[in-house]
Amino acid sequence: MAINILVVDDSAVMRSMIIKTIKNTGIEVGEVHQASNGAEGLEVVDNNWLDLLFIDVNMPVMDGMEMLDNIRRNPITMDMPVLIVSTESNNERIKIIDEQYAGFVHKPFTPEVLKEKILDVLGVMH
Repeated sequence: MAINILVVDDSAVMRSMIIKTIKNTGIEVGEVHQASNGAEGLEVVDNNWLDLLFIDVNMPVMDGMEMLDNIRRNPITMDMPVLIVSTESNNERIKIIDEQYAGFVHKPFTPEVLKEKILDVLGVMH
């Protein structure tokens, strides 16, 4: 079954790299949506069927933590699988991400690491 994804990152280059890496995992991908900040990302979430969100932490307008908080407070999206993809190494922030039931992938990453994290947040046995 193909998964529909949203990649939210303020860097177009990083969005492209994440999408390319996802496609190299061997996981079947359906629709791929992109947004450059959390506010745009929430709009995409409201208007599309999505199976998985990839969210950067540090972005202008609305950062990834605020976007994640909005996702978790909305009854419609509260259980949506989310992977935070960041260079973040602040243990306190990583703990908050974990408490929000989101996975965390440290940039840079390999297709193998990304595949494992995707399967984890989707609840797929691997």
